[in-house]
Amino acid sequence: MSEQTPRVELDARGLNCPMPLLKLKQQLNRMSAGQAIRVLTTDPGSVGDFIAFVGLAGHKIHEQSEQNGEYLFIIEKRADS
Repeated sequence: MSEQTPRVELDARGLNCPMPLLKLKQQLNRMSAGQAIRVLTTDPGSVGDFIAFVGLAGHKIHEQSEQNGEYLFIIEKRADS
């Protein structure tokens, strides 16, 4: 990963589908290539949404976990072509 710790955080806890994904897309649009974002969400549907979106957009998931109903993602924005 280009950056060892994410400097950008997104707290999407309490938001329901599709809001966590929309908030993630908005934040990624404001970030530079290679930057990482730490996302917290409580919507179980966001797991599949994030995995599908990241795969299609070419970003990279560095970490994904679940604890007590909270889902954590560390996502690196893809390098611009």
